[in-house]
Parts: sequence; C-alpha cells; structure tokens
Amino acid sequence: MDDDLRTATLAAGPLLLRPWLPEDIPTLIEAYRDPAMRAMLVRLVEDEAEARHWLRVEQEGREAGSRFGFAVIDRDLDGEPVGNVVLKYPAPGSESGEVGYWTAARARGRGVAPRALGALTDWAFEAFAGDGLVRLDLLHQVDNDASCRVAEKSGYGFAEVLPAQAPWPLDGHRHVRLRSGDVR
Repeated sequence: MDDDLRTATLAAGPLLLRPWLPEDIPTLIEAYRDPAMRAMLVRLVEDEAEARHWLRVEQEGREAGSRFGFAVIDRDLDGEPVGNVVLKYPAPGSESGEVGYWTAARARGRGVAPRALGALTDWAFEAFAGDGLVRLDLLHQVDNDASCRVAEKSGYGFAEVLPAQAPWPLDGHRHVRLRSGDVR
C-alpha cells in the first residue's frame, strides 16, 4: 500500500480530515453518547476499550487498503474531531466503493457533513482512479432525512430503495455518485 494513502490528510475550507489518533478517544466516546447517532449506527463505542478497538479496526482497514476513515476537524471550533467520514473500498480493481459519515451533535447544521463527504469523494476518485473506481454508494435507513439532504448536497443522487436487512430494521436508500465524466 502506498504510504500516501496510509497518511492522507484532506482539507475542505475550515475542515481538516486526518486519520484517527489515540488522543481522539475521549471525543470519540462522547460523540457516540448521542442518542440520535446511536440510532443510526451498527457499531457502538461506549468505553475506552471499545474506542481502542474501533481505532484498531480503522487502522487495520487503512493498512489493508479496504477502509479509509478520517476524523473531521473543524478548525473554526476547538480542534477536536466533530465527525467521521469513511471510504469502504472492497478491493483494488473494484468499480465501486461505499462512503459513510457521522457528525457529532455539537457540529450539526454547520455544513460539516456535506463538505467532508465532498472532500472524501473527490480524494477517493482521484486516489483510486487507476484501480478502476468509478462509483461510490451512500446507504442509510429511510427514516434518516438528514442523510438524504447530505447525499444531495454532496452530489449523490437517489438511486433506489433497499429492503430492510439485518442489522437494519427499516428499508434503506442507496444514493450514488459517479466519477465525473463517466456516463452510465
């Protein structure tokens, strides 16, 4: 794996996207205490041991080239992470990957998610163009109207309704963004 991918840091206006660090653990635990966020995520972080495991999974994914998670720092605030964006890229040579994100309660409504997701998307299409990446999917449950708005603001068009599938109790939405210039 290219060292540039392992250590990639991205910028989007006042936002800095960087790999998660052990010193982010208290902020990570605090973000996961938010009931709204807990309702939308599969993997929960409730204590330091789970936060360390979460960080280890992120680091192992980055090393394997299959998962690139970024702590989102709003430099206009206090320099602590206010969100997360992630590229889940199944394997080199895959045409598609999946993106995900969350925003801490204290940073919602400030445009953090669309800006961070836009930066991640642009980076993914550039970094993995040579491997054949042409499509990114964003998935969420149908009751998550905020994620529909973030998807639209980030250029991810609604593609389809997905049937409920464990661990999700409700149907979902798939939003898709294609690499610019691609016609499908």
